[in-house]
Amino acid sequence: MGQYSFIVLLFQLILCSHRIVTDAAGGGWQLLQKSIGISSMHMQLLNNDRVVMFDRSDFGPSNLSLPPGKCLKTDCTAHSVEYNVLTNEFRPLFVQSNVWCSSGAVRPDGVLIQTGGFNDGEKKIRSFVPCNDESCDWKEIDGLGARRWYATDHILPDGRIIIIGGRRQFNYEFYPKNGAPNVYSLPFLVQTNDPRVENNLYPFVFLNVDGFLFIFANNRAILFDYVNNKVVKQYPAIPGGDPRSYPSSGSAVLLPLKNLLAPSVAAEVLVCGGAPKGAYEQAEKGVFISALNTCARIKIADPTPTWVLETMPQPRVMGDMTLLPNGNVLLINGAGNGTAGWELGRDPVLAPVVYRPDNIPGSRFDLQNPSTIPRMYHSTAVLLRDGRVLVGGSNPHAYYNFTGVLFPTELSLEAFSPYYLDARFANLRPTIVLPESQFTLKYKQKFRVRFSASGPVALNKVTVTMVAPSFTTHSFSMNQRLLVLASDTVTKLGNSGYEIVVNSPGSGNLAPSGYYLLFVVHQDVPSEGIWVHVQ
Repeated sequence: MGQYSFIVLLFQLILCSHRIVTDAAGGGWQLLQKSIGISSMHMQLLNNDRVVMFDRSDFGPSNLSLPPGKCLKTDCTAHSVEYNVLTNEFRPLFVQSNVWCSSGAVRPDGVLIQTGGFNDGEKKIRSFVPCNDESCDWKEIDGLGARRWYATDHILPDGRIIIIGGRRQFNYEFYPKNGAPNVYSLPFLVQTNDPRVENNLYPFVFLNVDGFLFIFANNRAILFDYVNNKVVKQYPAIPGGDPRSYPSSGSAVLLPLKNLLAPSVAAEVLVCGGAPKGAYEQAEKGVFISALNTCARIKIADPTPTWVLETMPQPRVMGDMTLLPNGNVLLINGAGNGTAGWELGRDPVLAPVVYRPDNIPGSRFDLQNPSTIPRMYHSTAVLLRDGRVLVGGSNPHAYYNFTGVLFPTELSLEAFSPYYLDARFANLRPTIVLPESQFTLKYKQKFRVRFSASGPVALNKVTVTMVAPSFTTHSFSMNQRLLVLASDTVTKLGNSGYEIVVNSPGSGNLAPSGYYLLFVVHQDVPSEGIWVHVQ
């Protein structure tokens, strides 16, 4: 047996040992598609329960053909697909330029806007209008003021999209253009740029409840007034000073927003994982340092903000963080050693972790059952309307590569079902009766939600949440947001019927206009969601 074969065999044995250790944990996995023909590097759920995915157009031919007559130069294979969650089917989409390492956000009208990429795609703006008859496809125009590769997009309260950073771009711009200057300087991105390694790409950006942007890059953050191009507040570096942004690739979420009728709404950010200083340079030399095993949590509005550290069950780099309908956070995908980049990760982290932000420190992490498929560099995860999490991607190679490597290019799609979908919780699970999906909500509106349940309902343990679906790529879910809506007490209507009066968000600072998933949560167990359109 050659040395390489021995390494591969050893790796397979490690996978088996992972399965044995975590069999008693929660959650379950389902293989949805062995191959969708592409590796899902970018993912966005749309309001018709279709997920748009794409990788890059210079990988070489994919395993999915385009319709006759459609080719990008000499490549007549697809590098984007639309996946139908309800039917478990997919179809090819046609991208006309390179979308590699790009960014995106969904407009208030539900149209996906995707920006940037590499080479011929670096200044492109692409749009995808959802449809139900399979007639829709990508459209694109030139229009960006700067090349955007590894940038971050965020929807704003006025419906515009802000596009921040990218490789060697220490600035930001808006879409659509309104006659103002194309590009605005952001010195913070210069200050957080590590020579040669960067460690400030795909910055973590969150709209705060005051309308300013919380922007995290490398190991620290600012609160930014994008209207006046002014830093409102500076936050300290995370203790230890290790980088958390690409390619050191931790992940981050804005924790659920609650008490929305209070005079001031508290907002907290959680950053988890990443790679230590020097990990990228060491990985290039074949030395794969252990990833970071800490999360850091900070209150945005605290007069003297301080990062509070917590220890995860295992180190993780290149992981994804997905907000679950009940307000918990799922940490999924990634590696235990190395960093983001071609062939620079080792030791796949197969077991997800649920983080419960409302538990006391020391009891917040809950290890889940593992997958058998490594999801390394270029993996993705998004929440679905039924409460499952769609997982795809993983390609740490410059091209499609299926043989003779530790982590072959992964074309499959899986669904992870969190613990709350276990059969033993079926009697707790609510079912929304009214309103119907695609319901339109105005700001500061009272509305009624009717639901049923097969078992007894604890009337004081029912909440209604609203989740903004994310554009996910490179370990960050852009525009992801969860609100716990203010509500009155639950009223019993009959043997199994209930009603709760709910208050919609008060402004676009709390919830920018657009499509959200609305859930009823009973004793930590969410219903299937419905689509609501906030405008």
